[in-house]
Amino acid sequence: MSQEYEQLLLKNQLCFPLYACGRKIVGRYTPYLSPLGLTYTQYVVLMVLWENETMNVGRLGSILHLDAGTLTPLLKRLEKAGYVTRERSKEDERVRIIRITPEGDALKEKCKDIPMKMAAEGTSLSEKDAKELYRLLYLFLEDS
Repeated sequence: MSQEYEQLLLKNQLCFPLYACGRKIVGRYTPYLSPLGLTYTQYVVLMVLWENETMNVGRLGSILHLDAGTLTPLLKRLEKAGYVTRERSKEDERVRIIRITPEGDALKEKCKDIPMKMAAEGTSLSEKDAKELYRLLYLFLEDS
């Protein structure tokens, strides 16, 4: 490829290693989440709700960097499974309030060891490099 198109080489794209690493990491969660009937995205939604119990869809989307079009079907599936409830806000009917149910809260016990299992799988990163990567990724997210 000529230098005129150097910017189109895959190896020159920041987005590609981020994308590929994200897919790889999410794939590592599958063996732990599939037996629970959860996707990775459902798992992170539940983590936010375990921490907050109740939240509107807009705030949830902001925290997870997901739009309502992605969240709505996911939340409907979690509601159908009995893990969350979705209700309209009494103050503003346009706002949906998501609340963790006792069944959803009980999943915490089944999920509590997943972070340690993921950490045990290890990476080639040193602890220092992992912390730096975490810092840089969140710096990028805050900038978006």
